Amino acid sequence: MELRRKAQLRKDAGKHGDTKKVIESWIEVIDNSDWNDITKVRETYPSADYVNGKTVFNIKGNSYRLITIIDYSLKLVVYVTFLTHADYDKYQF
Repeated sequence: MELRRKAQLRKDAGKHGDTKKVIESWIEVIDNSDWNDITKVRETYPSADYVNGKTVFNIKGNSYRLITIIDYSLKLVVYVTFLTHADYDKYQF
C-alpha cells in the first residue's frame, strides 16, 4: 500500500512524545501491506474499524486514533487525522 500525507502524520503524531516508535512501525506495516478489503486490514489490525468511509486504527492501545481513507483498488492509504481518544469522541465523521 502507498501511504499519502506521511509527513503530516509524523508531524501530527510528533506532538505526542510517546508515539514516534509506534507510528514508524505502523508506517512500515502500511508500506509492506497489500490489502484488498477491511477484512484483510483486520488480519493485521484486529481493532481497525470502518466508519463512514474511513478506516480508524487504534494506536498505543486506546490512547490515540489514526483516521485514514483507504482505496483498495489503487492500493492507497490517505492519512486524514491523528487524535487523542478524548478528541476522537468529539470528531465529526
